[in-house]
Amino acid sequence: MPKTILKRETHTLDANGVPLGRLAVKAAVLLRGKNKTNYTANIDQGDFVNITNTSKVKFTGKKFTDKRYFWHTFHPGGKRQPTIQDLFIKDPGRVIKRAIYGMLPKNKLRAQIIKRLRVSL
Repeated sequence: MPKTILKRETHTLDANGVPLGRLAVKAAVLLRGKNKTNYTANIDQGDFVNITNTSKVKFTGKKFTDKRYFWHTFHPGGKRQPTIQDLFIKDPGRVIKRAIYGMLPKNKLRAQIIKRLRVSL
């Protein structure tokens, strides 16, 4: 049985004025390939996604000042809890990438899928 050649398209999403969650959902669907008729959950057949104007993404409610991310450095006193505002000022793309990363499947495909995401100011 001959293998079919997978044709990956490139999609460009504009983040100007779009809420973060809605942008992340659109990107995650395109990255996984769920918009295609031959979608299969265990096969990576998604497209490339470029996101522009990341610094103009919209946050609803009080998430920008109140929502906190958490990680630990595994050193004594290494708990980190910055707000989205702190991370967004340093690198807006990092906040968007993290939102999309959390919407991808928690398995070996995730590392493969996230490589096709490009985020630019």
